[in-house]
Amino acid sequence: MIRRCQYHIVWVPKYRFPLLQGPVGKEVYKCVMAFSQKLGCEVVKLNVQLDHVLVCIPPKLSVSGLMGSLKDVPPYELSHPSHS
Repeated sequence: MIRRCQYHIVWVPKYRFPLLQGPVGKEVYKCVMAFSQKLGCEVVKLNVQLDHVLVCIPPKLSVSGLMGSLKDVPPYELSHPSHS
């Protein structure tokens, strides 16, 4: 029997404001992929919607470790992707 365990992580902007559209959403996608790769964590599924982000990862890394790294990205970088 083969079993596959994955963490299913969802996080949202404050008040679920639809902020993750256009260049901001694309930058969030790129940042999640880049930081996950940097930490040696494979992203099984990544979906950026207007009001939330869904990430599925295998349990190679702690959830708090991954989320702490992703939340360390300065908001300025996400709101001004051309300046990063």
